[in-house]
Amino acid sequence: MEKLAKYQTLFQSALEKYHITDEPKELYEPINYILNIGGKRLRPIITLMGCDLFGGDLEKAIKPGLAIEFFHNFTLMHDDIMDDAPIRRGQTTVHEKYNVNTAILSGDALLIKAYELFNDLSAEKYKSVVSLFTQTALTLCEGQQYDMNFETQSDVTLEEYEKMILYKTGVLTACAFKIGALIADASEEDAEHIYNFGKYLGLAFQLRDDLLDVFGENAAFGKKHAGDIFENKKTILYIKALEKANEKQEDELKYWFSIKTENIDKVYAVEKIFKVLNVDITVGQMITDYTNKALDELEAIKGNKIDKQYLVEFAENLIGRTK
Repeated sequence: MEKLAKYQTLFQSALEKYHITDEPKELYEPINYILNIGGKRLRPIITLMGCDLFGGDLEKAIKPGLAIEFFHNFTLMHDDIMDDAPIRRGQTTVHEKYNVNTAILSGDALLIKAYELFNDLSAEKYKSVVSLFTQTALTLCEGQQYDMNFETQSDVTLEEYEKMILYKTGVLTACAFKIGALIADASEEDAEHIYNFGKYLGLAFQLRDDLLDVFGENAAFGKKHAGDIFENKKTILYIKALEKANEKQEDELKYWFSIKTENIDKVYAVEKIFKVLNVDITVGQMITDYTNKALDELEAIKGNKIDKQYLVEFAENLIGRTK
């Protein structure tokens, strides 16, 4: 996609331009490390997309997009500590490469740096953009707590799980799109439609991520295979499996998810139940449904200045990434 390449080039130039050279290096080196170990860079690109869709000045959206990327990486640094994750994007996590205290402090500094990047906005736009960003940040914290609760919660309903992934993933994607739209002076109605487009796309993306954790080739994404099973994360696969399971399968699933072990037998046993119950097909249909909801919101936008087709292609490419 030509437009996607343009956005990527703009963001990469900005990332290089705003490379942090402050002292002490012990604080900022871990920040530069996580910002430069790759990743999809989806959220800053989404901010540029939202701005471009409504004919906005992309230069004005670059720093806010960078702010969202900074914030996203701040959350990853802290999430990795909480999950005791050794690998991020195929590389050693910050707390493993340095230490936990450094990762906490550097993450905090990265969050503050994110807020600094909004300072060039006009007073009116600053208020609306930072208000949205702050509410989104708090919602992400709530989603993370729900996710942590689920590890020890005996039963997780579909409604509870969808709320959690909306808070942890959907709202940040939605926020990125809407910030771009706000910078471009989109109407309130259109800004809400592009927000909902991002929300549903984020939900579909997270469900896809859950699916790939077990049924994908995780090495291609720098992730540990079946990491969610090892961590007793009650993802959509687990929830849908319990819905379909007979008594014996239900007891076995609940047993394995009641203990933490690196025993590979746990993964084999859980994967077998998932496959027998065809939860991959069920979740695949849910992904399609959310993607269609996202596209309906995109179609409802009236005041865009350029063709929306590239966003349709973006959604299809994002959700249809290979196993």
